[in-house]
Amino acid sequence: MMQQPDNEAELDAVEMDGPILGAPQSFWASARERFRKNQVNMIALRFLLFLVTVALLADFIAYDKPLICKLDGVVEFPLFGDYLSDLGLYKRPVERIHQDWRQAKYDWAIWPLVRYKANQIDYDNQRLTGPFAVQRMSSWKWRHFLGTGRDGRDVLSGLIHGTRIALTIGFIAMGIAGFIGIILGAVAGFWGDERWQLHLGGILFGILGLILGFFYGFQVRSYVLRDALVNGAASFLGQLLLSFLIMIGVTVLFVQFSKLFKRVPILGKRYNVWVDIIISRVIEIKTAIPTILLIITIMSLVEKKNIYFVMVIIGLLGWMGVARFMKGEMLRTRSMAYIEAARSMGLSEVRILFRHAIPNSLTPVLIVLTFGIAGAISLEASLSFLGIGVPDDVVTWGGMLREARSSQSAWWLAVFPGLAIFLTVTALNLVGEGLRDVLDPRLRHE
Repeated sequence: MMQQPDNEAELDAVEMDGPILGAPQSFWASARERFRKNQVNMIALRFLLFLVTVALLADFIAYDKPLICKLDGVVEFPLFGDYLSDLGLYKRPVERIHQDWRQAKYDWAIWPLVRYKANQIDYDNQRLTGPFAVQRMSSWKWRHFLGTGRDGRDVLSGLIHGTRIALTIGFIAMGIAGFIGIILGAVAGFWGDERWQLHLGGILFGILGLILGFFYGFQVRSYVLRDALVNGAASFLGQLLLSFLIMIGVTVLFVQFSKLFKRVPILGKRYNVWVDIIISRVIEIKTAIPTILLIITIMSLVEKKNIYFVMVIIGLLGWMGVARFMKGEMLRTRSMAYIEAARSMGLSEVRILFRHAIPNSLTPVLIVLTFGIAGAISLEASLSFLGIGVPDDVVTWGGMLREARSSQSAWWLAVFPGLAIFLTVTALNLVGEGLRDVLDPRLRHE
């Protein structure tokens, strides 16, 4: 008969025998070695790292101002000046506000590789100038190497800055979806329909608290959320998180308040909470409705297009696959020896779930998140192609493809953005398959 651990430190040691955390150094070393043996996966991973680098340094690669220059005897940093000005930390001199940086007479200057912003219009090369066509320019350094769109926007700059948009949407959307899916999937798998019981008062007060929490978190703060949506991604995500915390806080407060009525015969009776059934039915209902149709319906109700809102909507509608996978992992994890040992020590179910069960089930979920990022990028490209959600002044890969639809002779508007989408999604899928091969418990010892 196995001796039960006497404290939580010993419980952590028991967890080391589990399938996820067993011999962590040798497991991760073995996983890296197996991943590196597949050259296709390594090429895909290096390509993704290249895309991340391009996204982070997009303004240093394609911009309409010098990185550093000496003008009128003064060394200036125009790009950094724009950053600080946007943050309100720097006030540009009056003579530089309307400075024509392209025609200025520099003592010397260091320019980005591409001397155009993504949405900058070149009035000398409008009307779909091809990459091999004759272009009007003072120097080859100002050439549009991949051509221009209908409005004279540089295609190469659009691809570079579109990389930032695509990866940002993919990671933020799947970050939101992953958080929701992990929590709901873990709750459904760990407690099922019989393991979690609440007294009737807790159920009634919990439902009331959820309704009031939604009202105070979202309805009352609707104007705050709308203003934050205009201010930017960080502001909107912060306010959205605050709304969720308000809703959760009000719900928890009502549930705690309901404990005062435990001794009331009717309200004190305990009932099983059908967590699994409720979450599973929600997933089935959502799965029956195409995501893109829901997004089109929601975006039709929004007065102003905003790319940050698109990220949030994709995330809120994309957690079902993560929840299903997490639920399956939790059904396996909840029967492990260290979970039973934690219960025998008298730890609360909530603490066992968040302290032991979820951390030991997260590794395989990375696979689903990787595939989810690829799906989010494809979905955003589809929305941009349809002209939904993304503002017209934001250059995205899908938006460039939409422009190619009305100009079939402009092959470069279809080939280069389409190739960028194809390579990015393919690389993410290959990395996901590689992670599945090295992290899937059923494939580890093959």
